Amino acid sequence: MEILSAIIQLLGGLAMFLYGIELMGDGLKNSSGATLKKVLEKVTGNVLMGVITGALVTAVIQSSTATIVLTVALIGAGVLNLKQAVSIVMGANIGTTVTAQIIRLGSIESDGSWLLWLFDTDTLAPIALVAGIILLMFIKKKSAKPVGDICIGFGVLFVGLSLMTDGVKPLVGTGAFMAFIDFLANPLFGILFGLILTVIVQSSSATVGMLQTVASVPGSGITFAMAYPIIMGINLGTCVTTAMVCSIGSSRDAKRTGVVHIAFNTIGTVLFMVVMSILQKMQAFGAEFWTAIVDSGGIANFQTIFNLITAVVLIPFADQLVKLSVKVVKDEPEKTHNHPELYTLDEKLYISPTVAVGEATKAIISMGIIARENFARCCNVLLKNDKSQLDLIETDEDNLDRFADRVDNFLIGLSKVVETEAEDRQVDMLMQTVPSFERIGDYGTNLVELAERLEKEGVGFSDFAKKELALICEAVNEILDVTLKAFASNDDEAAKRIEPLEETIDDMVRILKDRHTKRLKNGTCAIPSGLVFMEALTHLERASDHCSSIAVMMLARTNETILHNHYEYLRMIHAGNDEAYRAEREYRREQYITPLKNNK
Repeated sequence: MEILSAIIQLLGGLAMFLYGIELMGDGLKNSSGATLKKVLEKVTGNVLMGVITGALVTAVIQSSTATIVLTVALIGAGVLNLKQAVSIVMGANIGTTVTAQIIRLGSIESDGSWLLWLFDTDTLAPIALVAGIILLMFIKKKSAKPVGDICIGFGVLFVGLSLMTDGVKPLVGTGAFMAFIDFLANPLFGILFGLILTVIVQSSSATVGMLQTVASVPGSGITFAMAYPIIMGINLGTCVTTAMVCSIGSSRDAKRTGVVHIAFNTIGTVLFMVVMSILQKMQAFGAEFWTAIVDSGGIANFQTIFNLITAVVLIPFADQLVKLSVKVVKDEPEKTHNHPELYTLDEKLYISPTVAVGEATKAIISMGIIARENFARCCNVLLKNDKSQLDLIETDEDNLDRFADRVDNFLIGLSKVVETEAEDRQVDMLMQTVPSFERIGDYGTNLVELAERLEKEGVGFSDFAKKELALICEAVNEILDVTLKAFASNDDEAAKRIEPLEETIDDMVRILKDRHTKRLKNGTCAIPSGLVFMEALTHLERASDHCSSIAVMMLARTNETILHNHYEYLRMIHAGNDEAYRAEREYRREQYITPLKNNK
């Protein structure tokens, strides 16, 4: 019964330990996402700087898996190239050792010192749990949640370690435990055990933590000679669970990054195993060094030294590792896209929501650029019967439709993982902006269809009607340009300039429809071309309406009043009580309404 109870306690502690690592890592990723994105994007071709960056990023987010998966995703997004990714992967192996150094805090004895007492996990873990609960339950700001998760994760991690330690104690000395220790005495079995356990747990940090826990129990019998092969097996296991899995379905360079990770860890393990075997046979550092019982700190130190030396030795061979990966994952013809930036979003980016939001925003900016350029082409087809770019118009419209379908699914998934209120509102805005850009593209193709209708019916616009259409097309193309610039630069002040121009376009449409209706009644305009003219005005007006919607959604992110009542905001500014709005509106009326009225 005692053994069964110990096993249950061990498994329960393991569950809490794994959950603590997961929670703490998620909190660290979410709280440092913006910085993480900036750091990774600034990685240069300098391998050493890439290694340092990979180590620092992994040390911050407490997960080499997260760093490598994110690196693979950023390769797909075109942010990183293969050589940069390789250096980051090398650094990630170093950064992941910080977790083991944190776990060793559990072996600190206070000895009456206040400072050591504070860092004793029996003191630090409860403090972290209390702080985390306060942040999660009583601080309602979303920005407090990641910090609360870090505190709770830290506390739960050490509570789990304590339970695991208590669960292991009754097992020490049993026949099964001693047989297991004898099994680990063979270095090859030690490597195999570390590898398999890491593949199962899917976290090298967690596996090392488990080894540290068992080693810290008095009488465990785990010597340094037993521990170091297990640690090297753990490093092999983590590349199986991350690099290969996360590169499936990705670009060639992303797959090559996975190959480099496996090659890097395999070469490092083989080299280190050979050196350590020679040193052990020579009894270097003395026989007691190899047979001495290892503790939590010793395991943490060896893991750090092992990964650091491996990186130092292999850094000069980074180019060779890249060449090896290119030979393993050969170049093959890939489907090319005239707008590859629309094909960069990858669900792997969810591992860092801040990075995912940034990449989604960049892709949607590209979508807006395509919509704006395509709309201008469509206006030329209607006004000048310019058919030279019809194929490009059709291709880009197809690009917009396909991207809209993909990005919708991406944003829905992203909305479930963002942690901060600002990112949540940004995702909401993006989800509403995508259909607006898509519809702008649709209204452009509607203009092309109208031009085809004119040609089919053998009619055309009068010179007077062409001048009117040219002027309103100019206004709509300008509002598209202003909207895209405001959206791309995240400029709320620029967004406020959109509504006065949109209102001016509405006035132009009313004037032109009224004027054209009179021409139809007087018989000075053919009915077929007149109907096309009226429909064109409708499409132009609706395109500008979507620009207004984008502007309002941008402003709503930081304005609660606009967020909860868009229509009230528009009603208030249309009333003319805002001085800046009035000035911009007068400027736009002078720019477009005055020439329109003079064109009689």
